[in-house]
Amino acid sequence: MRTISCILTFLLSILTIASLHGQTLTQTIRGRVVDADTRAPLIGATIVVLDTDPVIGTVTDPNGTFHLSDIPVRRQGIKVSYIGYEEKVFNNLMVVSGKELVLNVELEEKIQEVDEVVIKAWSRKDQPINDMASVSARSFTIEETERFAGSLGDPARLVANYAGVVYAGDSRNDIVIRGNSPMGLLWRLDGVEIPNPNHFAALGTTGGAISMINNNLLTNSDFFTGAFPAEYGNATAGVFDLKLRSGNNENREYVFQVGLNGFELGAEGPFSKNAKASYLINYRYSTYALLHAIGIETGEGSSTPFYQDLSFKLDFPGTKIGRITLFGIGGLSSITLNDSEKDSTEFSYGLSGTDTDFGSDMGTAGLTHLYFINEKSRIKTSLSIQGLRAYTIIDSIARQNHDSIYPYYRSRHDEMKYSLSSQFKTKFNPKNTLSVGIVFDIYRVSFLDSLLDPDIQRFETFTDTEGTLSLARIYTQWQHKFSDNLVLNSGLHFQYSPFNGTNALEPRLGLKWGFAKNQTLSLGFGLHSQLQPHIVYFYQAELPDGNHVKNNEDLGFTKSLHTVLGYDYLIGTNLRLKLEAYYQYLYNIPVTNVTDFEGHEMFSMINAGDYFAVPSVDSMINEGTGRNYGLELTLEKFLDKGYYFLLTTSLYDSKYEAVDGVVRNTSFNGNYVVNALGGKEFNVGKNSMITLDLKSILAGGKRYIPILEAESLAQKEAVYDWDKAYEQKHNPYFRIDFRIGFKRNGKRMNEEYALDLQNITNHKNIFLQTWDADNGTIRTDYQTGFYPMMLYRVNF
Repeated sequence: MRTISCILTFLLSILTIASLHGQTLTQTIRGRVVDADTRAPLIGATIVVLDTDPVIGTVTDPNGTFHLSDIPVRRQGIKVSYIGYEEKVFNNLMVVSGKELVLNVELEEKIQEVDEVVIKAWSRKDQPINDMASVSARSFTIEETERFAGSLGDPARLVANYAGVVYAGDSRNDIVIRGNSPMGLLWRLDGVEIPNPNHFAALGTTGGAISMINNNLLTNSDFFTGAFPAEYGNATAGVFDLKLRSGNNENREYVFQVGLNGFELGAEGPFSKNAKASYLINYRYSTYALLHAIGIETGEGSSTPFYQDLSFKLDFPGTKIGRITLFGIGGLSSITLNDSEKDSTEFSYGLSGTDTDFGSDMGTAGLTHLYFINEKSRIKTSLSIQGLRAYTIIDSIARQNHDSIYPYYRSRHDEMKYSLSSQFKTKFNPKNTLSVGIVFDIYRVSFLDSLLDPDIQRFETFTDTEGTLSLARIYTQWQHKFSDNLVLNSGLHFQYSPFNGTNALEPRLGLKWGFAKNQTLSLGFGLHSQLQPHIVYFYQAELPDGNHVKNNEDLGFTKSLHTVLGYDYLIGTNLRLKLEAYYQYLYNIPVTNVTDFEGHEMFSMINAGDYFAVPSVDSMINEGTGRNYGLELTLEKFLDKGYYFLLTTSLYDSKYEAVDGVVRNTSFNGNYVVNALGGKEFNVGKNSMITLDLKSILAGGKRYIPILEAESLAQKEAVYDWDKAYEQKHNPYFRIDFRIGFKRNGKRMNEEYALDLQNITNHKNIFLQTWDADNGTIRTDYQTGFYPMMLYRVNF
């Protein structure tokens, strides 16, 4: 009833607001048209607004730029064409009054010239931006991160709706791709590989509780789930290739946003009226922390999350030496989880019986230079500096006397990265494009971990080191178009780690064949390698004489061989069916046969990432294997005529072998996931809109290692049944999210109100089970229950 009452109140409020304006409002659409391969401007390209009478259109100037003025605010369609190039159609672009719509259009050159120009009524919205991708890739719009229920403006939560992807847990945005560990994911921003861009993140992981990536600053980006092109390295599962948009270089614009994710303020505009250089900046601060600071109780108590982040991009497109951009992203976060101050039935994140302080900071700054050698060739070079820091303080609690709190664990991890990358790309002719690139990374690390030894009541240090690592890479990619319907993408990626002399040579191959009208077959193959999380190399084993040795220093790359076969059928203008089958063979996975801990013979780093931090295991060897295979189905109706839907089904199996040679399920082997989501837009008057979006997910439950209750009770600590490791699953995961939004355009501003109701059925999904030594029972922690999220945004 509370949910229904909340929705009805929200609807009544926005319907009252919607009745205010009736006049027709307009906005400017502008942008730039370039060659997709070289990024050289296309002069004289034609831009037409669809369904206008008389026709509204224009052509690009010598810089490839265009302006369309006085376009009515609503969903609009744009067609861009140029002689000798494939035309591009943008459907259902949202034109609002408070912000100009700026498009960056990339057109692909045709292979065959014909006398007659055929006008296509559709565009392949599903295709990735990177034209070297053949399979398991798609682009996503920033509007989708806002529109899809439960996405909360977070790219990671958005792609969890796609085939082959599932959440690792509600409390974080780690994603499992085709049964792989979340640690196999690569994040890239504006062509620069970046560390984990999430708040409350441990070093070596790829997710966190809240994303630092602000969707207000992004433009259309790519996501890869396998067999990705040769320019991506040091990853085995998937790739986020995110792109920051440039600020408006003609007019100043501002955005203010408030929701449970934070208070935000952003600004963009030109540095001066006489230059095309622009700035874009956004700052966000934790809503919970702000309310806590002014004395408003939020129900979080001592567990109030504190975080803030800043993102920016400075763009200088017209310098004599080429285009220069400077971008940055950074954030601070901390939280205290005091079990001594709360009801033991509350969610404990697996830390029941402890008081825990945790914090993480991240900062990245990148400088990029793009230089056009000629109309066919360009070179792009980037320099970046990145810093990571995470600390953890855990104290154990004596339940008989809550005043008795004992130090238990301490850690502090710091990492600095200096990176140089450069890519040369040239188009010999419409059929052949070549790119060659290098990446060189240097890491300065400092790791300190210590644990209380209860026998001697003294902290024992198992990691205490400072050091330097580096990684050098070179890659080449070649695209050959046999025809407009048959494209071959091939490449090589080579990695070398001077730290321990390990290397990996990785061939990549992709083929796309449009064998019939609107139907495509795709084949992808690739070897992908990844270093271990850096802290793994510095874990120390104690020798009988009391000295320590780093037995993990010689660990090599984890390797994964991907094979993907895909079928894509564009059934209608906006209806798409996609099938993909894949097989992945993983090898060189670190495992251990030392007897320092229970279940050592079943341990494999293939399962790392199923919790918040990297497991602390020394003396590992690269002798583990694994395999993932599955079938994925996608049926998608792109937004058209005010509605859309997306149905995805993934059936998969994920297995591994440790030193005992037994084939077991990985901890990520849920076996299936089904997503169904859709939405509808309703125009209210001329300048307002109501949006309704619904999402549901059904997935196989999380695998776990059973706790032996009698043995745990006797030893007063958790004892696990390793002989049944990952045989059993928790109950299936089920959740329904609902989002209702209202958008209103004014003369100089547009507003958006939204209410995101997560898990509206309050379904109890199990997160994990731990042993409660105080009560002598197994304790069950559940995932997020019903949780409403509010949003208000204004552009002006």
